[in-house]
Amino acid sequence: MHGTLAIQSDSTKTHSLASAQKKSLKLALIVLCALVLIIFGEHLSRNFLLPKLATNIDGSSNPLAVKAFTVLLSADEKICQAAKCVNRPLSDFSAWKITSATLSPENAREGLKGGPNHSILQVELQNKLALPVLPPNLVLVITDAEENEIESMQFTPQEWLTNEWQESHPDFSQVGVRAGEALSINLPISLPQNAAGYRFSVIYP
Repeated sequence: MHGTLAIQSDSTKTHSLASAQKKSLKLALIVLCALVLIIFGEHLSRNFLLPKLATNIDGSSNPLAVKAFTVLLSADEKICQAAKCVNRPLSDFSAWKITSATLSPENAREGLKGGPNHSILQVELQNKLALPVLPPNLVLVITDAEENEIESMQFTPQEWLTNEWQESHPDFSQVGVRAGEALSINLPISLPQNAAGYRFSVIYP
């Protein structure tokens, strides 16, 4: 019986080990480069992507999505501090949760059709996104008994935000309303004599 015994030399083993290490290092570098590209790609398009990825803070978003977005936002903030980028607040009417909106006479003993029709618009709304959002314009549409529009009133943030809030947030037009912040509004309104109902909404001009 004849055969051949093949013996692998130490140099061959060393070469194979070095080749495997090079492949592992190359794969690690590729993965690292991909992560860097993803992070900086997100950062360069942050003003577009972050609002799309932002979760709600009112409990309507998936907890895993909230946690993932928190991690992403933390990484983005660190990059932003190093790169000195500009944070632009979001303009999105869907970010606002209208908790309540009521229109009632100043004098509880007067109906909407009594006397000079001075009323108070009371609104509570909240920024439900996990990002700062610019305050919107408020729109109040007055209707008659047949729900036909009689009058439309629009209020800018400078008109409906309280003086106290504006004084404590002098740069709100640049930084917006912080995530989760709730705002309460009391606006005096003069209603037409035939006013019977109203509709309330928020818009961005």
